[in-house]
Parts: sequence; structure tokens; C-alpha cells
Amino acid sequence: MSKKRINYSLRLAKNIERKMLCETFRCLSEFRLVETYKYIGFGSYYFVDFALFHKALNICSMLSIEKGAMNKDLLPRFESNRPYKCIDLRPGQSSEILPQLNWNEHSIVWLDYDGDLIPSVLADIKTFCTKATTESILVITVKADPGNDLEEDDDGNKLDRLTRLKLTIGEGKIPFQIPVVVDGQKKMVPVANKHLDSWGTARVFREIINNEIIDTLENRNGVLREEMKVQYKQLFNFHYSDNTKMLTVGGIIYSQEQEPKVNKCSFERFPFIRFDENPYKIEVPYLTYRELRKLDSELPTNDIDSLKAVLPGVPEKDIKNYLDVYRYFPTFAEAEL
Repeated sequence: MSKKRINYSLRLAKNIERKMLCETFRCLSEFRLVETYKYIGFGSYYFVDFALFHKALNICSMLSIEKGAMNKDLLPRFESNRPYKCIDLRPGQSSEILPQLNWNEHSIVWLDYDGDLIPSVLADIKTFCTKATTESILVITVKADPGNDLEEDDDGNKLDRLTRLKLTIGEGKIPFQIPVVVDGQKKMVPVANKHLDSWGTARVFREIINNEIIDTLENRNGVLREEMKVQYKQLFNFHYSDNTKMLTVGGIIYSQEQEPKVNKCSFERFPFIRFDENPYKIEVPYLTYRELRKLDSELPTNDIDSLKAVLPGVPEKDIKNYLDVYRYFPTFAEAEL
């Protein structure tokens, strides 16, 4: 997929998310060497995730699907920006390329879309869940900005968010109920238009994606023996906003007999791992470089009061946000290359 307008290496929340994903992928060593996995993603002109996963995880089998490279005039630019020869650059739509792949290799697949949740996204999810080898990981990123509540369609009709969503992905894909907190207790309630405001769109999108995964795996399992049935364990449920609200959700598929190895991975040791509908929100602190350096010199610690004393006048929220992500926080510097 082409993201030619966005340099993802410079988006702070995205940069943090990428490093969190990378650290999680290391846990796959409980199954086999992580470097034996194949990475499939959308590199764009920047190939930032490809460079990180190759350097940090030594993954050498890599496939970048590039819609933009279908334009022959643009293909040379993609090729000239490819950082390593181990990256197989494949021009085309993900919905066309993914079904054609050989899925015998264990895979880490990050479908990092920069657009909304649409039917082709669900089709790509279905392809992975139907074909991918167990012990593989799927991650999906989509825009989850709610937009205005009432917007006009091409015929001038004003449609609310829920109506637009039904028309986009089909009414049958909308969950009947979603979990919400009412009076301090989680309850399942029918989906209504009010549930799509603010981060509500991301929450509903997560339910739609989760349902697509579960339904596809149920069909895949068919008459398989119980120990061979394929399970899905969610690991990621990120909410973040660099310029617009984004959702990243995903996890690992495995057979029931592989569950002991999944448990050995100890994914839960990372504070950003999420097994349910409660998201981990990546919030970027607003701090100067000098403030960042002062905080780093005092870390690691959970003593907020001592950190506030080091940075008088800095909002406590920014200090707490930095504590959550400082190990993944990017450092930018101007350089002449």
C-alpha cells in the first residue's frame, strides 16, 4: 500500500507502536528462531518497519506489497528506496497478492492501512486466517476517526455515522452488541450511533475485526480434531493519534496443542499487551529535549513526586505518559548524510 504522503519514521506515536510490536515479536522465539519468520507488510517509499525488523530481528524473508508501484512511473522510486535486497517488492493490491502467496512459512503480517475499515480490509483478514500457518501473527491498522455525525452522501442525504458504516461494510458485519461500561460495570448493549463518537469508532472497528477473525477460524476448523483446531489470541489493541485517530489490533493464531508454548511466550509481561476490548492508548508527552534528558537521568523509577521535583512546572500527565513509553520513545536529530 502506498503512503507516499506520510513519512511514518517521523510520527511519534507510530514510531513508539512499531518498537512495541518489534519487542513483542521477539517472544516468538518460544516457537522457533524469529529470524526464520517471513515478514509481510506495506513498505511505501520509507520501508521503516522493514528496516527495523531486519536490523532488530534479523528477518531476511520480507515481502512489501505496494499498490502505488502499480504505476510504472512510480515503480523506480519504490525500488530505489528499498533498503535491503532481501525485500521482495510486489506491485499490486493486497487483496490480489495475499491469496496468491505460499503460506507454508510462518509469518508476521502487518496490514498497515492508512484508510478506513472497508470490505477489502476484511477480505485480507479472511485470507490470512484461512491460509496462514499456525504460530503466525496478524496485525491490522486502520484509521478510526469518527468524522462528523451527519454528512451528506452523493445524493445530498444526511447520514449518521452508523448508517454510513452499514453502507460501507455491510449491515451483516456490524456487531449486534458491544461491551460498554455502565455505572462502573461492563455490559453488552446493542450498537447505536452514539457508540461511534470519539474513540467509539475504534472500539466498534475492533469488534468487527475480531468477529471476522473468529468467524473465519471457525470455518477453517471445520471437522479438525480438537487439538488441531486453530485459536486466536489478541495481543494488540492500540489507540493513538498523530494527526487522526488510528486503531491497531491483532494477535497470534495457534492450534490448541500449541497453547503451552503460547503461555511460555509470556506476552503479558509487557504493559501494552491487551487481550480484550480495553485499549492501550499511546499518548505522546509534550516535553522539550532538555526535559527528556532530565527524565532519562532519573529513570527507571515509579516515584512521580521525585520526577515532578526534577521538572517543576511540567504537567504530571506528560511525565506519566513518558514513563509509559520512554523505552520506545524516538530520538530525532538533524544530521548531514
